[in-house]
Amino acid sequence: MRKFLLLLILLFSAPAVAQEEVDPVCTFAETQWPGADPAAEPAHPAHPHYAALQRAYAQETDPGRRATLAANIRRWEAMPHRLGDRYLLVNAAAFRATLWEDGSPVSQWRVIVGRTRTQTPIFHTEARGVILNPWWEIPASIVAESVGALVRNRPAEARRRGYVVQGGRYRQRPGPGNALGLMKLDMPNAHSVGIHDTPSRQLFDREDRALSHGCVRIDDALGFATTLLSRQPEWTRERVDAVIAVGETRTVPFDAPLPVYIGYFTAEPAADGTIGYFPDIYGRD
Repeated sequence: MRKFLLLLILLFSAPAVAQEEVDPVCTFAETQWPGADPAAEPAHPAHPHYAALQRAYAQETDPGRRATLAANIRRWEAMPHRLGDRYLLVNAAAFRATLWEDGSPVSQWRVIVGRTRTQTPIFHTEARGVILNPWWEIPASIVAESVGALVRNRPAEARRRGYVVQGGRYRQRPGPGNALGLMKLDMPNAHSVGIHDTPSRQLFDREDRALSHGCVRIDDALGFATTLLSRQPEWTRERVDAVIAVGETRTVPFDAPLPVYIGYFTAEPAADGTIGYFPDIYGRD
């Protein structure tokens, strides 16, 4: 009892932490980037976006903008400080994916990301290649939500949509109605989050594209695949289209693994040097 009373006294007499001492931005999930070796990292991120945000923060006088800039600076500091010579960076807040080569952006695509209740996680991994005409391995959550009932109660309609059950696994056959569209990246990761095509391409015209179960859907998916395969000259757009036309599933390995970073930045430099600000769709700022 004496120890318990002493503990209560210590707890309630401890000084309150000042608001400015609390980091309200980065959660544990946001700041942990598996695979990063802090001992091998440079002191600060080498990315030009980090330097641009630092300059903007030093010049900004609006308190709200300064808070947003500070939040995004901390996000960059939580990432691996060297991203590689060639990599894909997805900014979920901007609904955009960018291919970087030798320190510069070379191609961009619109993306659809997770809804607020099924948020796209922050992580990094490597893509090993492109899968054309993919099967969809349906997650258990989606089986429970809709597909399982469709297969049980309306089997003819389920077959028409390409749903099959094989060895207890719910799958969808390749084809234009497949939920993954005509391609996906071969990108294993602990989150089971993919980057893939979609048959609902009209959704890319929306301004707010937080619409998925967590995966990243990419616009102009076959153009995206061809761009990522550009270092393998035999894989032209014509050859990609020919494989799609046959309808068989084919995995095309990259000549080297492509680092993929899924990030969340509500402030980002534009090509003209100004800072673009994006809605905080996940409420992380």
